[in-house]
Amino acid sequence: MEMNLVVLLRLLWTAGIVPFVLVSLPLPFDGLLHRLLMEIVARGKIKGFTASEPWSSYSTITSNMIGGSNTFSFDKAHSPTLSQKFKAWQTVFLLLLMEIQVLRRLHETMNVFHYSPSARMHIFSLFIGLFFYVMAPLSLASPCIIEVVSFLHGQIAEFTVKGRDSMPDLRIDPPGLVKPLFSLGWCQWVGATIFFWGWLHQLRCHSILGSLRENRGADEYIIPYGDWFKYVSCPHYFAEIIIYVGILAASGGYDITLWLLFIFVVANLSFAAAETHRWYKQKFEDYPRTRQAIIPFVY
Repeated sequence: MEMNLVVLLRLLWTAGIVPFVLVSLPLPFDGLLHRLLMEIVARGKIKGFTASEPWSSYSTITSNMIGGSNTFSFDKAHSPTLSQKFKAWQTVFLLLLMEIQVLRRLHETMNVFHYSPSARMHIFSLFIGLFFYVMAPLSLASPCIIEVVSFLHGQIAEFTVKGRDSMPDLRIDPPGLVKPLFSLGWCQWVGATIFFWGWLHQLRCHSILGSLRENRGADEYIIPYGDWFKYVSCPHYFAEIIIYVGILAASGGYDITLWLLFIFVVANLSFAAAETHRWYKQKFEDYPRTRQAIIPFVY
Protein backbone atom coordinates (compact mmCIF):
# COMPACT_ATOMS: atom_id res chain seq x y z
CA MET A 1 0.00 0.00 0.00
CA GLU A 2 2.78 2.44 0.94
CA MET A 3 4.60 1.74 -2.32
CA ASN A 4 1.41 2.22 -4.34
CA LEU A 5 0.79 5.59 -2.68
CA VAL A 6 4.36 6.75 -3.29
CA VAL A 7 4.15 5.75 -6.97
CA LEU A 8 0.83 7.57 -7.31
CA LEU A 9 2.24 10.73 -5.71
CA ARG A 10 5.25 10.68 -8.01
CA LEU A 11 3.09 10.17 -11.08
CA LEU A 12 0.82 13.06 -10.12
CA TRP A 13 3.73 15.43 -9.46
CA THR A 14 5.29 14.43 -12.78
CA ALA A 15 1.98 15.06 -14.54
CA GLY A 16 1.94 18.53 -12.96
CA ILE A 17 5.51 19.29 -14.08
CA VAL A 18 5.24 18.14 -17.71
CA PRO A 19 3.00 21.01 -18.98
CA PHE A 20 5.50 23.61 -17.72
CA VAL A 21 8.32 21.77 -19.49
CA LEU A 22 6.32 21.54 -22.73
CA VAL A 23 5.39 25.23 -22.73
CA SER A 24 9.09 26.13 -22.62
CA LEU A 25 9.76 24.15 -25.82
CA PRO A 26 9.16 25.44 -29.38
CA LEU A 27 6.18 23.17 -30.07
CA PRO A 28 3.40 23.89 -32.61
CA PHE A 29 0.74 23.86 -29.88
CA ASP A 30 2.69 25.86 -27.31
CA GLY A 31 0.43 28.91 -27.78
CA LEU A 32 -2.65 26.94 -26.77
CA LEU A 33 -0.82 25.30 -23.87
CA HIS A 34 0.50 28.68 -22.74
CA ARG A 35 -3.01 30.15 -22.64
CA LEU A 36 -4.29 27.12 -20.75
CA LEU A 37 -1.54 27.39 -18.13
CA MET A 38 -2.22 31.12 -17.82
CA GLU A 39 -5.84 30.30 -16.97
CA ILE A 40 -4.75 27.76 -14.37
CA VAL A 41 -1.79 29.34 -12.55
CA ALA A 42 -1.96 33.07 -13.30
CA ARG A 43 -1.71 35.13 -10.12
CA GLY A 44 -2.19 38.68 -8.89
CA LYS A 45 -2.49 41.32 -11.58
CA ILE A 46 -2.40 38.74 -14.41
CA LYS A 47 -5.23 36.82 -12.64
CA GLY A 48 -5.86 36.24 -8.95
CA PHE A 49 -4.84 33.00 -7.34
CA THR A 50 -4.52 32.40 -3.63
CA ALA A 51 -5.10 29.09 -1.92
CA SER A 52 -4.07 28.18 1.57
CA GLU A 53 -5.40 25.51 3.88
CA PRO A 54 -4.03 24.82 7.35
CA TRP A 55 -3.16 21.23 8.19
CA SER A 56 -2.98 20.19 11.80
CA SER A 57 -3.51 17.43 14.39
CA TYR A 58 -0.33 15.45 13.78
CA SER A 59 0.76 14.91 17.38
CA THR A 60 -1.74 12.24 18.45
CA ILE A 61 -1.06 10.00 15.48
CA THR A 62 2.69 10.52 15.69
CA SER A 63 2.77 9.74 19.40
CA ASN A 64 1.37 6.32 18.60
CA MET A 65 3.56 5.86 15.53
CA ILE A 66 6.71 6.24 17.61
CA GLY A 67 5.52 4.17 20.53
CA GLY A 68 4.80 7.10 22.83
CA SER A 69 1.34 5.92 23.85
CA ASN A 70 -0.18 2.88 25.50
CA THR A 71 -3.27 3.02 23.32
CA PHE A 72 -4.68 -0.08 21.70
CA SER A 73 -2.72 -2.03 19.11
CA PHE A 74 -3.32 -5.45 17.65
CA ASP A 75 0.43 -6.02 17.67
CA LYS A 76 1.54 -5.26 21.21
CA ALA A 77 4.84 -7.06 20.67
CA HIS A 78 5.89 -4.63 17.98
CA SER A 79 8.26 -1.95 19.23
CA PRO A 80 9.45 0.79 16.87
CA THR A 81 13.16 0.89 16.19
CA LEU A 82 15.29 3.99 16.69
CA SER A 83 15.35 4.47 12.92
CA GLN A 84 11.55 4.34 12.75
CA LYS A 85 11.24 6.87 15.58
CA PHE A 86 13.64 9.24 13.84
CA LYS A 87 11.73 8.86 10.57
CA ALA A 88 8.45 9.62 12.32
CA TRP A 89 9.76 12.71 14.07
CA GLN A 90 11.47 13.94 10.93
CA THR A 91 8.09 13.68 9.18
CA VAL A 92 6.39 15.60 12.00
CA PHE A 93 9.11 18.26 11.78
CA LEU A 94 8.48 18.71 8.04
CA LEU A 95 4.73 18.89 8.57
CA LEU A 96 5.19 21.50 11.29
CA LEU A 97 7.22 23.66 8.89
CA MET A 98 4.51 23.21 6.28
CA GLU A 99 1.81 24.18 8.74
CA ILE A 100 3.70 27.30 9.83
CA GLN A 101 3.80 28.33 6.18
CA VAL A 102 0.14 27.72 5.30
CA LEU A 103 -1.18 29.30 8.51
CA ARG A 104 0.74 32.47 7.72
CA ARG A 105 -0.57 32.39 4.15
CA LEU A 106 -4.11 32.05 5.49
CA HIS A 107 -3.55 35.09 7.72
CA GLU A 108 -2.22 37.10 4.78
CA THR A 109 -5.13 36.14 2.58
CA MET A 110 -7.59 37.36 5.19
CA ASN A 111 -5.77 40.39 6.63
CA VAL A 112 -2.86 41.57 4.46
CA PHE A 113 -3.92 41.45 0.82
CA HIS A 114 -6.63 43.88 -0.21
CA TYR A 115 -8.39 42.15 -3.06
CA SER A 116 -10.73 43.97 -5.37
CA PRO A 117 -14.43 43.24 -4.70
CA SER A 118 -14.66 42.06 -8.30
CA ALA A 119 -11.75 39.61 -7.94
CA ARG A 120 -12.65 36.01 -8.74
CA MET A 121 -10.74 32.73 -8.62
CA HIS A 122 -10.78 30.57 -11.73
CA ILE A 123 -12.21 27.11 -11.10
CA PHE A 124 -8.97 25.54 -12.38
CA SER A 125 -6.98 27.62 -9.90
CA LEU A 126 -9.17 26.28 -7.11
CA PHE A 127 -8.48 22.71 -8.18
CA ILE A 128 -4.74 23.38 -8.46
CA GLY A 129 -4.76 24.84 -4.94
CA LEU A 130 -6.63 21.84 -3.56
CA PHE A 131 -4.32 19.51 -5.50
CA PHE A 132 -1.21 21.10 -4.02
CA TYR A 133 -2.36 21.41 -0.42
CA VAL A 134 -3.50 17.80 -0.35
CA MET A 135 -0.53 16.39 -2.25
CA ALA A 136 2.19 18.29 -0.39
CA PRO A 137 1.39 17.03 3.15
CA LEU A 138 0.85 13.51 1.80
CA SER A 139 4.25 13.68 0.11
CA LEU A 140 5.91 14.92 3.31
CA ALA A 141 4.23 12.13 5.30
CA SER A 142 4.69 9.37 2.70
CA PRO A 143 7.57 7.66 4.60
CA CYS A 144 5.22 7.07 7.56
CA ILE A 145 1.85 6.83 5.86
CA ILE A 146 1.58 3.07 6.36
CA GLU A 147 2.06 3.48 10.13
CA VAL A 148 -0.61 6.20 10.18
CA VAL A 149 -3.10 3.99 8.34
CA SER A 150 -2.31 1.04 10.64
CA PHE A 151 -2.83 3.20 13.71
CA LEU A 152 -6.17 4.55 12.46
CA HIS A 153 -7.29 1.05 11.50
CA GLY A 154 -6.44 -0.18 14.99
CA GLN A 155 -8.30 2.68 16.65
CA ILE A 156 -11.43 2.11 14.57
CA ALA A 157 -11.32 -1.63 15.19
CA GLU A 158 -10.92 -1.18 18.94
CA PHE A 159 -13.77 1.31 19.05
CA THR A 160 -15.96 -1.14 17.12
CA VAL A 161 -15.11 -4.06 19.41
CA LYS A 162 -14.99 -2.35 22.81
CA GLY A 163 -17.19 0.70 22.43
CA ARG A 164 -16.48 4.25 23.56
CA ASP A 165 -16.73 3.57 27.30
CA SER A 166 -13.91 1.03 27.18
CA MET A 167 -11.55 3.19 25.16
CA PRO A 168 -8.59 4.63 27.11
CA ASP A 169 -8.56 8.36 27.70
CA LEU A 170 -6.22 10.32 25.49
CA ARG A 171 -3.18 11.47 27.45
CA ILE A 172 -0.80 14.02 25.99
CA ASP A 173 2.60 14.61 27.53
CA PRO A 174 3.84 17.95 26.06
CA PRO A 175 7.47 17.55 27.24
CA GLY A 176 7.50 14.02 25.87
CA LEU A 177 6.20 15.24 22.52
CA VAL A 178 8.67 18.12 22.21
CA LYS A 179 11.81 16.38 23.50
CA PRO A 180 12.41 14.16 20.41
CA LEU A 181 12.52 17.27 18.19
CA PHE A 182 15.83 18.22 19.84
CA SER A 183 17.28 14.86 18.83
CA LEU A 184 16.92 15.58 15.12
CA GLY A 185 20.03 15.85 12.95
CA TRP A 186 21.87 18.83 11.53
CA CYS A 187 20.04 18.50 8.19
CA GLN A 188 16.75 19.31 9.88
CA TRP A 189 18.07 22.41 11.63
CA VAL A 190 19.94 23.69 8.57
CA GLY A 191 16.76 23.14 6.56
CA ALA A 192 14.71 24.99 9.18
CA THR A 193 17.15 27.93 9.06
CA ILE A 194 16.80 28.15 5.26
CA PHE A 195 13.04 27.79 5.61
CA PHE A 196 12.70 30.71 8.04
CA TRP A 197 15.05 32.87 5.96
CA GLY A 198 12.70 32.53 2.99
CA TRP A 199 9.64 32.68 5.26
CA LEU A 200 10.61 36.05 6.76
CA HIS A 201 11.42 37.56 3.36
CA GLN A 202 8.12 36.37 1.95
CA LEU A 203 6.33 37.89 4.94
CA ARG A 204 8.04 41.21 4.21
CA CYS A 205 7.36 41.07 0.46
CA HIS A 206 3.71 40.23 0.98
CA SER A 207 3.40 43.17 3.38
CA ILE A 208 4.83 45.45 0.68
CA LEU A 209 2.40 44.11 -1.93
CA GLY A 210 -0.52 44.38 0.49
CA SER A 211 0.32 48.00 1.28
CA LEU A 212 0.22 48.96 -2.42
CA ARG A 213 -3.53 48.41 -2.55
CA GLU A 214 -4.36 50.55 0.47
CA ASN A 215 -6.37 53.63 -0.49
CA ARG A 216 -6.03 52.83 -4.18
CA GLY A 217 -8.52 51.91 -6.88
CA ALA A 218 -9.14 48.32 -7.90
CA ASP A 219 -7.26 48.78 -11.20
CA GLU A 220 -4.55 51.14 -9.98
CA TYR A 221 -1.05 49.66 -9.78
CA ILE A 222 2.35 51.05 -8.84
CA ILE A 223 5.84 49.58 -8.95
CA PRO A 224 6.73 47.84 -5.68
CA TYR A 225 10.03 48.65 -3.97
CA GLY A 226 11.82 47.32 -0.92
CA ASP A 227 13.37 44.07 0.27
CA TRP A 228 14.10 41.68 -2.63
CA PHE A 229 12.03 43.79 -5.06
CA LYS A 230 15.36 45.51 -5.64
CA TYR A 231 16.49 42.42 -7.57
CA VAL A 232 13.42 40.65 -8.98
CA SER A 233 9.81 41.33 -9.94
CA CYS A 234 8.48 38.42 -7.89
CA PRO A 235 10.59 38.12 -4.72
CA HIS A 236 7.68 36.47 -2.91
CA TYR A 237 7.90 33.60 -5.42
CA PHE A 238 11.67 33.44 -4.98
CA ALA A 239 11.13 33.32 -1.21
CA GLU A 240 8.63 30.48 -1.72
CA ILE A 241 11.26 28.51 -3.60
CA ILE A 242 13.73 29.09 -0.75
CA ILE A 243 11.08 27.89 1.71
CA TYR A 244 10.81 24.60 -0.17
CA VAL A 245 14.60 24.38 -0.46
CA GLY A 246 14.56 24.44 3.33
CA ILE A 247 11.90 21.74 3.54
CA LEU A 248 13.82 19.61 1.04
CA ALA A 249 17.05 20.06 3.03
CA ALA A 250 15.26 19.21 6.28
CA SER A 251 14.06 15.97 4.70
CA GLY A 252 17.63 14.94 3.99
CA GLY A 253 17.14 15.17 0.22
CA TYR A 254 16.84 11.41 -0.30
CA ASP A 255 13.17 11.18 -1.25
CA ILE A 256 12.38 11.41 -4.97
CA THR A 257 8.77 12.37 -4.15
CA LEU A 258 9.92 15.53 -2.37
CA TRP A 259 12.26 16.39 -5.22
CA LEU A 260 9.29 16.20 -7.61
CA LEU A 261 7.29 18.40 -5.25
CA PHE A 262 10.14 20.92 -5.28
CA ILE A 263 10.46 20.83 -9.09
CA PHE A 264 6.70 21.42 -9.40
CA VAL A 265 6.95 24.48 -7.14
CA VAL A 266 9.90 25.89 -9.13
CA ALA A 267 8.23 25.25 -12.52
CA ASN A 268 4.89 26.69 -11.44
CA LEU A 269 6.30 29.84 -9.84
CA SER A 270 8.85 30.45 -12.60
CA PHE A 271 6.11 30.43 -15.23
CA ALA A 272 3.92 32.82 -13.20
CA ALA A 273 6.90 35.09 -12.45
CA ALA A 274 7.86 35.34 -16.12
CA GLU A 275 4.33 36.46 -17.02
CA THR A 276 4.23 38.96 -14.14
CA HIS A 277 7.64 40.35 -15.15
CA ARG A 278 6.43 40.76 -18.74
CA TRP A 279 3.30 42.54 -17.49
CA TYR A 280 5.34 44.98 -15.37
CA LYS A 281 7.59 45.90 -18.30
CA GLN A 282 4.60 46.49 -20.58
CA LYS A 283 2.68 48.47 -17.94
CA PHE A 284 5.48 50.80 -16.77
CA GLU A 285 7.89 52.54 -19.12
CA ASP A 286 10.17 53.39 -16.18
CA TYR A 287 10.27 49.85 -14.81
CA PRO A 288 13.76 49.04 -13.40
CA ARG A 289 15.69 47.29 -16.16
CA THR A 290 18.06 45.58 -13.74
CA ARG A 291 15.29 43.46 -12.20
CA GLN A 292 15.02 39.83 -13.18
CA ALA A 293 11.78 37.85 -13.03
CA ILE A 294 12.33 35.55 -10.05
CA ILE A 295 15.99 34.61 -9.43
CA PRO A 296 18.35 37.53 -8.75
CA PHE A 297 20.92 38.14 -11.53
CA VAL A 298 19.88 34.92 -13.31
CA TYR A 299 16.26 34.79 -14.52
